[in-house]
Amino acid sequence: MTEMKNNKRKYIFLFLRIAVVAIGICGAMVWLCGNDRWCNLLAVFRQLNLLVFAGVLGIVLFSHIIVGFRWWLLLRTQSIFIDFWAAVRLYFLGWFYNNFMPSSMGGDLIRAWYVTKHTEKRFEAALSVFVDRVIGLLSTLTIAAFFYMVFLHSEGEAITFENKGSRFFGVLSENKKAVFIFIGLVLAFLGVVLSLKPGRRVLKKLEVHVWNRVLKLMRKFKSAVVIYCGKPLAILEVFGLTIFMQLMTISGFWFIGRSLGITAGVKYYYVFFTLTWVLGAVPVSIGGAVVVEGTLAYLFVKFAGVSAEKALALALCQRFLWMLTSLPGAVIHLIGAHLPKDFSIDSEESIN
Repeated sequence: MTEMKNNKRKYIFLFLRIAVVAIGICGAMVWLCGNDRWCNLLAVFRQLNLLVFAGVLGIVLFSHIIVGFRWWLLLRTQSIFIDFWAAVRLYFLGWFYNNFMPSSMGGDLIRAWYVTKHTEKRFEAALSVFVDRVIGLLSTLTIAAFFYMVFLHSEGEAITFENKGSRFFGVLSENKKAVFIFIGLVLAFLGVVLSLKPGRRVLKKLEVHVWNRVLKLMRKFKSAVVIYCGKPLAILEVFGLTIFMQLMTISGFWFIGRSLGITAGVKYYYVFFTLTWVLGAVPVSIGGAVVVEGTLAYLFVKFAGVSAEKALALALCQRFLWMLTSLPGAVIHLIGAHLPKDFSIDSEESIN
């Protein structure tokens, strides 16, 4: 019964993510049908230099190899010696799942799933995927904050958004009665469960199971964190490598923007692209589709003075490049290059 409920929640969540993408695409299509926007968008795409696009495609592919190398380094800090190209293949497989597969299982989970099948240090291997994602997000936010504070904020080009936090607490304040009723019902339910012997027995077993599980995971987590903290140079190396990769990729998109006729400075790219990348990590759609494109186009129109058609063309170019660079992951999946025979198991020698 519990498994059926979990599957039901997964399907509902998946349906909502697909619905976000479908609604966003339909909205964009309706918008493009007015005021000759289709013709304007096609005119913008005709300006695109295919050599520039091909060059940026190569940059994005190379950046994915760098990310695979980053993860490989993190694995080695935990003494998990997987072949470099195996780590890269796993990353491309995860990238394909992120961008193409309408599944509740994201690319990070795919990576974590397969890497734990090829080492006894399963928890540490899975944790490396989480650490890899955190380092990527932190470096992205670092770039956004630096270029915003140095180039945009100092020039008076402040980007302001509605204070969602204050609005949230305002809603809570307006509905205090409902909040107290909800809390009261929860406490009453717990009181009834605790007053019954079967309920207390179930809660006791659940408490013991959860507590033992938490203690086990915390010991492993502490051990892994100690190893990471004991190698600060490796973490700094990975962080610096990520900064370089992201700056290189965003600079490539600046060249595409110039080819599309966008005259906005590269400083906008470093802030807007990084912000949308972080936003795209929130699983509200498939691979951040629609959310990333809509937000990126809005930022360029609102704060960089770019026409809506050009901003949309730039956002779509990013999506096209992401999808094209995901195709190696499909090939890897089809030929089985992600399977155990291509990995080395906690040693420097590969499996023959």
